[in-house]
Amino acid sequence: MMRRFSLTTRLTTLFAIVASVALAVLGGVTLIALEWHFAAQDRDALLGKLQVARNLVSRIDSPVSLAALPGQFQDAFGGQNDLAVAAFGPDGATLYANSGARFLDALFKQTVPSRSEPITWQDGRRQLYGIAVAIPTQMPASRPVRVAIAIEINHHTDFMVKFRRALGSYVVLAALGCGLLGWLVVRHGLMPLYAMKERASSVTAGKLDLRMPIESVPVEMAELAATLNQMLHRLEDAFRRLSEFSANIAHELRTPISNLMTQTQVALSQTRSGTEYREVLASNAEEFDRLARMVSDMLFLARAEQGMLLPSREEIALEQEVEALFDFYEALAEEKGVALELSGRGKIMGDRLMIRRAISNLLSNALRFTPAGQAIHIAIRPERARVIVAVHNPGPRIDPEVLPHIFERFYRAESNRSHTQQNVEGAGLGLAITQAIVTSHGGEISAQSSHDGTVFSIAVPCN
Repeated sequence: MMRRFSLTTRLTTLFAIVASVALAVLGGVTLIALEWHFAAQDRDALLGKLQVARNLVSRIDSPVSLAALPGQFQDAFGGQNDLAVAAFGPDGATLYANSGARFLDALFKQTVPSRSEPITWQDGRRQLYGIAVAIPTQMPASRPVRVAIAIEINHHTDFMVKFRRALGSYVVLAALGCGLLGWLVVRHGLMPLYAMKERASSVTAGKLDLRMPIESVPVEMAELAATLNQMLHRLEDAFRRLSEFSANIAHELRTPISNLMTQTQVALSQTRSGTEYREVLASNAEEFDRLARMVSDMLFLARAEQGMLLPSREEIALEQEVEALFDFYEALAEEKGVALELSGRGKIMGDRLMIRRAISNLLSNALRFTPAGQAIHIAIRPERARVIVAVHNPGPRIDPEVLPHIFERFYRAESNRSHTQQNVEGAGLGLAITQAIVTSHGGEISAQSSHDGTVFSIAVPCN
């Protein structure tokens, strides 16, 4: 399995490689430039000496001046230990040769005036750079004088060898230094990431309020920190709601279970008649029914929260659904002395049973708090690409501090209303279920309350 390296190691290695390549390229260019410079310098020096010899030879116009050539060469080139010079007369005899004049035979094979080129060769420990040319004289019918000149270039080659070694050592040390500097820079640059790691490792179920630092991190990490903070906020909110949900479940289930246990224990404490047992069983059945409805509602909300609430889609005439609900609640409304009113119409695409249940929850809630002699009014009106269903009840005003929480599970606002306490049924899940249904249809639900009453508004897209 391939080993996984840390981000610090990867960036440090990459930094060192890039620096090494850059230094190596720079060093290579420098070496090439130096070699060209020294080659040009050596060629200029060699051609300068050759020009001196050419001037001396080109003035020969008689055997006397030819005989004087060795002395002239000695005056011009004598005493130069790094210079090798040799001159050969028209008959091939050696006219002049200093102490260092040892030339390659190949040098004399290219003594064509127009094609002679300098060459480099090794003579023991000496490295020579030389040229041989044939220089014509002014003597008629005389063969040219061959002149060979070479200069020692050891000082240049030795310098290049030492320079290559120094440059190689410098590149290696510079690469190591760049790697160390890169490690320090990367380490310092990733310190905010390590701080975020330490902060994240401190997050527990009891410390969900911790947040990632945003002001002290670079811009590149600020978005990551902000995203993590948003995630932690969602987790904190979800955990808080889960804790409250668990506590509410325990509280809501405790009462019916306690009632069932008490009634059953009392019934079993002594012998009773069949009628009395039937009464106990009927009471227990009511509690079981309440438990069943509560469990069903909680499962419904759990499915909605997990995104498993998938409504079917069919055309729904909302005014027909409201009228059907009015027929269902007519007897209860008459008993309470409350009138039911409907205005407007509209059609949407959605799940008929779910939409009916959502409106039914709002209508049931309105009947619970509307005083006798008043009317509940449901208004349906199209608005842009949505249809609004507004349920208005003239009941007591909901406290503004309570209003934001009324769609939470198991939340009841009855104790906050200024009216005579009523026997309120239900587990406080109706409005939460209504919100889940509306949300699954891509809509929104809101509530407004004043001294004139409370209005619950459902906005659902038309298609």
